[in-house]
Amino acid sequence: MLADALPRNRNARTGLIALGGALAMLGLGFASVPLYRLFCQVTGFGGTTMKVSEAQASTVKVAAGSISVRFDANVDRGMPWKFAPQQVTQEMRIGTRKMAFYKAENLSDKPVTGVASFNVEPEYVGKYFNKIQCFCFERQTLQPGQSIDMPVIYYVDPKILDDPEAKNVEQITLSYTFHVAAE
Repeated sequence: MLADALPRNRNARTGLIALGGALAMLGLGFASVPLYRLFCQVTGFGGTTMKVSEAQASTVKVAAGSISVRFDANVDRGMPWKFAPQQVTQEMRIGTRKMAFYKAENLSDKPVTGVASFNVEPEYVGKYFNKIQCFCFERQTLQPGQSIDMPVIYYVDPKILDDPEAKNVEQITLSYTFHVAAE
């Protein structure tokens, strides 16, 4: 039945198949960014931190080990903001919840909306770095001269101590970059 629906001309049939393949690739191209982001959030791949709920975080047991978290901040070229962590590092027991603050200030004479991207280094510990609350991926609009404090609540999963590759990591870097948000 499907064969009856296709044109009998070989060239036309080949053209339709090629067009269908091109449209499928175009669709996959558009879907690849959200699918990749979802994959990274689920697996921690590429230094992507895990996002957990307050209820999930409350079940985590504090471990005997400790670790240092270093905070880094950047702004993309063309972003008229000053953006910096309010602390350089925090020492913490693995499994405890901590809060860190970043400060952003609009240095321009007009409102600017930005969005932050983030990553964790070393990349392979991203799956153990869990954010409970974060300003990342939310549009932030600052009026001219306005500054705001932005909190991040996080913990490092005690499972890091069971990973032979990650158990000896002494410091994790959480880095954010603010970009001008697309209209």
